[in-house]
Amino acid sequence: MKTINKYIAYGIIGVATLASCNKSFLDHPSENNPTLDTYYNTADQVLKATGYLYNSVWYDYQDKAFHAIGETLAGNMLTETGPNYGSGSYNLFTVLSTDPLVSSCWQSLYKVAGTATVLINTFEQKKGKATETNYLNQGIAEARFMRGAAYFTIARTFGDVPIVTDPVALAGSGNYSVPRYFQKDVLQFALEDFRFAEQNLPAVPAEKGRVCKYSAAGMMAKLYLYRKDYDSAKIYAQRVISSGNYDLYPDYAQMFTSSKANNNVESLFALQWIAAGGYSYANPIQVYAAPSTLLKPVVGTGYSSVYPTLDMLKAYDANDQRRQWSVMEHGFKRTDWTNINFPSGFVYDTTGTAYEDATHFRNGTRSNSLKYVVGTGSNGEALSSNGSSDICTYILRYADVLLIYAEAVLGNSASTADASALTAFNKVHNRNHNFSDVPVTSLTKAIILHERRVEFAFEGDSWFDIQRQGFAYAKSVINAQERGTLNGDGTVNHAAANLNSESQLFLPIPQSETVSDPKLLEPAVAYY
Repeated sequence: MKTINKYIAYGIIGVATLASCNKSFLDHPSENNPTLDTYYNTADQVLKATGYLYNSVWYDYQDKAFHAIGETLAGNMLTETGPNYGSGSYNLFTVLSTDPLVSSCWQSLYKVAGTATVLINTFEQKKGKATETNYLNQGIAEARFMRGAAYFTIARTFGDVPIVTDPVALAGSGNYSVPRYFQKDVLQFALEDFRFAEQNLPAVPAEKGRVCKYSAAGMMAKLYLYRKDYDSAKIYAQRVISSGNYDLYPDYAQMFTSSKANNNVESLFALQWIAAGGYSYANPIQVYAAPSTLLKPVVGTGYSSVYPTLDMLKAYDANDQRRQWSVMEHGFKRTDWTNINFPSGFVYDTTGTAYEDATHFRNGTRSNSLKYVVGTGSNGEALSSNGSSDICTYILRYADVLLIYAEAVLGNSASTADASALTAFNKVHNRNHNFSDVPVTSLTKAIILHERRVEFAFEGDSWFDIQRQGFAYAKSVINAQERGTLNGDGTVNHAAANLNSESQLFLPIPQSETVSDPKLLEPAVAYY
């Protein structure tokens, strides 16, 4: 079976060259690109175009905003206090509209949505000129899936936002006055894209790494859960479960530390990266999350710019093996990761006194995230010149679908002992004989949310689990977290976030956008 990376590597004729417009969400193709008469005549050409949607367009979101928003706001990670991460503003809920990650997140997600929309419109136009349209319908469905994923993320991150269905026409008009639409309408827009994808994508991916109808069903379940439509979330999660196409990958740690596990049986939707592609085409997470003693002797990066909080470390139960599968702490070893400092294998040692020296680790919590860290390349993992890798980024895993199902069955009840919900929950809870196969016999919202936190820690999604519970819950959870660091003697330099306004549940729209389009500062309006 061909893999999607082949098509990412080709580059995209028709969409890869984007011309800048005044608005970041109005990017449109160069007029020098091939015409409808000369291109998109075969399924292969359409696959080349949609392959781009899994990669570079997401990069500026994946690069740093992924962790800052999904994990630091949630209290799972701390970011550095330098300018790369908004001077630590995500640690304390003091994020401003001038923050660089606010801008890069907005631009990247609208680039995904805009590129997908251009492809949708182009394929629709091509259908009027083609005699065989099935491959074009599948291309439309794949692009609509990606547009839905982008708008789902935009709506959860920024709340009320613009929807643009013809960026080329809008850019050509010269009128960039675009309103914000209510978040509920943006979510409905994303839902309609997922529904179309679910109805028109094949049951089995066209290639390894691409999405299929069950990927769309899983995203619909996740969106319905966010909207607290538990009956619908249950229906679509059950569709994925009943398909029999998915299971939990047997090695949790390998799934996040080796590209050999890419697009495994647990993955429903993942971003695809190519180390050989270099900047914006390779997965950059280990560049920022890994300790410098691991990477700097090899590629000069590994900044420990974002690392687990003390609160996150405390969240793991004493016998939860996911802590050792997800976090580097004192005593962690990888014999296949070698460099000049560790010729016999990498050892994580926190006994030093310096912040970080040749063989010791002294960041604020004496820990580093292990997820998406693949090592020095000594074990065959491909690395770009700055240490970025081939490993995919999981956006939707089967574990998520199982926990969505369990929570949907619980719904608004205080607790449930429903057998199907417990089966789904315990499959995740006892993965790889985690907790020695001791099953949970009753579920509550708190139990499920705790399970989600430790299962998906450092995967860029935890903040949305807190946010969707509402402001009162978010305030009580966030303001009670320990966001401090360890002093040299091991005592805690305490710090806490200050979530005191419902508006803080969402990021501000970038100032650069509101300056060029003041309509974005006006109250949101209805789209439907």
